[in-house]
Formats: sequence, structure tokens, C-alpha cells
Amino acid sequence: MTQITASMVKELREKSGAGMMDAKKALTEMNGDMEAAIDHLRKKGMAKADKKSSRTAAEGLVAIVSEGTTGAVVEVNSETDFVARNDGFQNFVRTVADRATSVDNVEALMDADYDGKSVADTLTNLIATIGEHMSIRRMEKLSVSDGVVVGYVHNAVETNLGKIGVLVALESTGDKDKLSALGKQIAMHVAAAFPQCLNADAADQVALERERNIIRETALAEGKPAEIVEKMLDGRMKKYLKEICLMDQIFVMDGETTIADLVKNAAADVGAPVELTAYSRVQLGEGIEKEVEDFAAEVNKVANG
Repeated sequence: MTQITASMVKELREKSGAGMMDAKKALTEMNGDMEAAIDHLRKKGMAKADKKSSRTAAEGLVAIVSEGTTGAVVEVNSETDFVARNDGFQNFVRTVADRATSVDNVEALMDADYDGKSVADTLTNLIATIGEHMSIRRMEKLSVSDGVVVGYVHNAVETNLGKIGVLVALESTGDKDKLSALGKQIAMHVAAAFPQCLNADAADQVALERERNIIRETALAEGKPAEIVEKMLDGRMKKYLKEICLMDQIFVMDGETTIADLVKNAAADVGAPVELTAYSRVQLGEGIEKEVEDFAAEVNKVANG
């Protein structure tokens, strides 16, 4: 009897897309024959996931979980919006978001327990069952030592499931209910205003330099003298930072107060100083290039297998 090693199981999983226990069982039954094990899995329908892995998965759901001082947001992708309305898929996404509160990254999340199996193996089995490529694309977790982490879902399809998920972390010893209400307002603002960073210190310096160069080259192309362009750059960059930094943005609900002032002024109502320490905004499919085919091409693909 051939000894089934961990490396053999790993190789079969990579080749077939099957779950760990299914791969190990197939190798055992086929006495370690890799090709026979693949055929065995295919016959049982457990190797479907591998065939789906090259397809673009830009639909799906974003889920949030916020529990007192900790919150997590997870994006799980599928190929079609139809699958996103599937109860089994929605339950999977909810459970994965719940597991995300106790891990720190997607890699750890994939290894987390899911009713006796890993999240990764459960996902593989779900792919085989539903017949679409799916992936856990990203997760973010926020925590505070004393205060609240508040979640908000925009375009919700079910409770805590939707197209845009936002978390806001507020540190304060004040009234937690009032703090949560403030966090909800800020989270709604984040969903609408799409800030790129918390403040100027947290801004991407490479992106800032790129923006500075664009402003410079545009002004020079318009015929402005170089010395004038350099003088106007600082002013333009300050304006740009106010547009992309959450703390400098104007609160969308009143059109006049900055988020920084909103947080500062909340201290009187909450009963203690408030600090907005972090936020997270995850939008479904953001940055994924979708494949676009016309109807004739799609029919032709189906007709030719």
C-alpha cells in the first residue's frame, strides 16, 4: 500500500481543485496513482472547481460583522449576480465574515474552521456544487481598545450583505449607543464619498507624487511659466488632499462640517473625547476587469463547447 503524503495531497488539490479530505481519500483509493485519482474525482464531480478557476468572478457579495470593539468586512466573488442571490452562497458569505473577526488576513481565513472543514475546502465544495468560479478576494478587520467598530452595508440585499461594506472604528470611553450612531453616520458618508485615506499622513506617497506630476505637466502644457506652476502646486495638492482624506472631507449629510470637526464636536454629546482611528471601505468587484462578450460570441462559445 503506497503511503499518502501531505505533498501528494497538496499536488492533487492544486491539479483538481478538490478539498483536502476528498483529495486524500481519492489518493488512498487509487493507491497513490495521481492520474487515476484525478479521474476518480472528475467522475464524482469533485474536480469541477479547477475548470472554473480561469473565469472572471466580479459579482458576489460583501459582508460585514461588527461586534462591539471588533469588526470585519469580507468580499466573496462569484461569476454571476444570480449566484449572489443563492441562499447557500449567502450563508457561506455570512459564516466567512464571522470567521474573519478572529483572523488577520485572507490566508488565515482560508485555513479557519468551517463546520469541521477549512474555509478553503468548503469553498471548493461550494464551487463544485454551484458550478461557478468563486473566490474570497479580500478581508479587512478593525479593532479598538475602548469604543466601537460600526458597520454599514450600502445596496444591501440581505442584512449585512450587499455591494459596498464599510467599517468605522471610534475610540472613546463615552456613551456607546451615541458613539454607534455617530459611527453609522460616518460609515454612510464613507460609502458615498469614497475617501482614499484617513488623513494626509496616511496618504499613498507614490500616488501623491503622481498627482503632483499630472498637475505640473497639465499646467505647463497650458503655457503657464514654470516658476508660476511650482508656486501653484502646493495649493493644488492641499485641495486634492481635502478631496481624498476622510478627515478633511465635508460631511455629506450637512454639506458644511468636515469629518474632523464632526468627530471633535461629538465629544459633548457622547460625554468623552472621540477619535476616529480607522475605516475600511470594500466595494464589490472594485479593480476587477470584467470580460465583455457580445451575444453572438457567447452563443458561439456554448455551441463549440
